[in-house]
This record gives sequence, C-alpha cells and structure tokens, in this order.
Amino acid sequence: MGPITTTHYIALSAALLLIGTIGVLTRRNIVIVLMSIELILNAVNINLIAFSHNLHNVNGQIFAIFVITDAVAEAAVGLGILIALFRNKETVLADEVDLLKW
Repeated sequence: MGPITTTHYIALSAALLLIGTIGVLTRRNIVIVLMSIELILNAVNINLIAFSHNLHNVNGQIFAIFVITDAVAEAAVGLGILIALFRNKETVLADEVDLLKW
C-alpha cells in the first residue's frame, strides 16, 4: 500500500461534499440539513489542511480553525432557532415552516 497523497484527501473531500450537498437538497428535516452543512464545511477543512500540508504553509490550517469556529457558531444559532421553532410549530420539517410569511 502506497503513501497517502493529496489526491486521497481530495477524493475524501469530494465524497463529503457530495453527501452534504445531497443532504441539503433532498432532506426535509432541519436537523439533517444542519448536519449536511457541517459535512460540507468539513470537506472544506480537509482541502484546506491537505493543501496546507502539501505547500508547507500554515495559512490553510489557521483558516481551517476559523472555519471550525464559524461552524460551531452556526450550529449553536441554528439549534437555538430550531428549538424556538419546535416550541412554536411543534415540527422540525423545513416544508412546514412558514413563520416569516405574512
């Protein structure tokens, strides 16, 4: 078995991006959509760290830390909105949410 190269990381990242995109586009449950967004952000982080390692530069790793911080904030705000939505509508399905409509 040969060494793990940047191509392996790109393939893993592409698979995560594909799974995340399909999850965002096809699922109705808001929790699954948030998890799919996290998969997409992790795909970005894998690319950043792989290319940072390949180029012997730390900038990609530092930027990946910022992406992780942003993902944590997005998850906290998203789950807060989801809890408030569930208390008002008693559903977590994206199709049945119409709170912002007139």
